[in-house]
Amino acid sequence: MAEGEKNPGGAGGASFTLSVPDNLPAPILIAVPHAGRDYPPEVLAAMRDPSCGPGRLEDRHVDMIGAAVARATGAALLVARAPRAMIDLNRAPDDVDWSMIAGGPTRRVPHSAANRRARSGLGLVPRRLPGVGELWRQRLAAAELEARIAAIHRPYHAAIAATLERLRDRWGAALLIDLHSMPPLRPATDRDGAVTVPTGGGEAEFVLGDRFGASCSPAYSALVLHRLAAMGRRAAHNRPYSGGYALDRHGAPRRGVHALQIEVCRASYLDARLDQPAPRLSAVARALAGVVRALASEVATNGDPERFLRAAE
Repeated sequence: MAEGEKNPGGAGGASFTLSVPDNLPAPILIAVPHAGRDYPPEVLAAMRDPSCGPGRLEDRHVDMIGAAVARATGAALLVARAPRAMIDLNRAPDDVDWSMIAGGPTRRVPHSAANRRARSGLGLVPRRLPGVGELWRQRLAAAELEARIAAIHRPYHAAIAATLERLRDRWGAALLIDLHSMPPLRPATDRDGAVTVPTGGGEAEFVLGDRFGASCSPAYSALVLHRLAAMGRRAAHNRPYSGGYALDRHGAPRRGVHALQIEVCRASYLDARLDQPAPRLSAVARALAGVVRALASEVATNGDPERFLRAAE
């Protein structure tokens, strides 16, 4: 097991953990960027309401699903320990609301496609949440932002890139599954008001994102949707979540490196308060393990069929 650098801010823990089986039995890396719960005391002290903000930002306990799926399938597993409140690992390093940074650029930095998330309050360092408002008591020092990028963001994505290259060298192809959780969706609509029709009808339990085909072979997305539908699980495709920075950075289908985002509805594996794991978490993990096994077979045979056959012997 590999670990990231220590969290800046005095927490003392590793920023992420990476588990890669020695024999690389599956060409898949599962990454969990938003379930980190290791909050440095300084970060909690800087929050306006530390009893509310952290939990609202987390993909609550979805790392437990990732760990169960990795154990069942032999997939590599990367789990962020640093919380999203400190730095969002699914945002670009320049996706910053500079008005919240003390000692940042002195001139006005225009909003662009690079920092479109920051405008909504959910940039590289989240600023505000709907229903909560502003998260921080004061602006963040520019030096602290740079320290978080250097100690958390950069090593995390370097670990993804290096692991995907190892898997590609071994199998001829590799797949990143960027695992997230989402609040329950409203029936038949997405957050932009567009009509969403999950397979199986009703509210989606899973949303599969592939950047509208840019980050992954359409065949793999279709396989996931088909497998979930066969299990009676409702799934939607690219709406309302098509993926973010991780898919943009690491998905390179022409090189045989694919990237999918999977969002899991929190109501499907957490208790009624959407806070603690519920017994049905194990059923969700089993369903996703079946999907990952099917994907592993498909990616391996498409990458190098002879290597797949030798590994199966």
